[in-house]
Amino acid sequence: MKTCYIGLGANLPSETGLPDATLAAAAARLREVGRVRARSSLYSTAPVGYADQPRFVNAAARLETELTPFELLGALLLIEKSFGRNRAQSFENGPRTLDLDILLYGDYVLGGATLEIPHPRLAERAFVLVPLSEIAPELREPRTGRTVAELLADFTVRGDSVAQSVVHVESNLWSEGGLRPDRIV
Repeated sequence: MKTCYIGLGANLPSETGLPDATLAAAAARLREVGRVRARSSLYSTAPVGYADQPRFVNAAARLETELTPFELLGALLLIEKSFGRNRAQSFENGPRTLDLDILLYGDYVLGGATLEIPHPRLAERAFVLVPLSEIAPELREPRTGRTVAELLADFTVRGDSVAQSVVHVESNLWSEGGLRPDRIV
């Protein structure tokens, strides 16, 4: 089994409900592709790239899977579609019902047109690093060898305000999912 890390995000309602409900249901669906070993808290995050849209709700999950990176990508895209995401009708950094990204897959470094691992903008996104740091602060990004905590600390060094752009939020739907960072299922 390979350990991978998945970024979850949404800022539009799906048939399941508001974004926190969507992420809770999507996290449960991740169990179809592997064993979910940990989940971060939920965070409300400012949109990046295209600002004229609602704030996002983001989280990260640690998943053990036997799927290859491309099989996992295919499974994640099917889960997104089942929550109403239509990538053909969306635009880069636009609003979405669900976004599932492979952030890291073991120590793989993979570059390609359809899949790049580690996620190419991992170190540039506080909305990814904050939840990822909650569940795996000592995890090393294989291209640079730097830990997630070190990558997150770069935001403070540059003077970027992580506190304003990434805010912890409570959600009964998320917390009732039963997976906390300190609990292995």
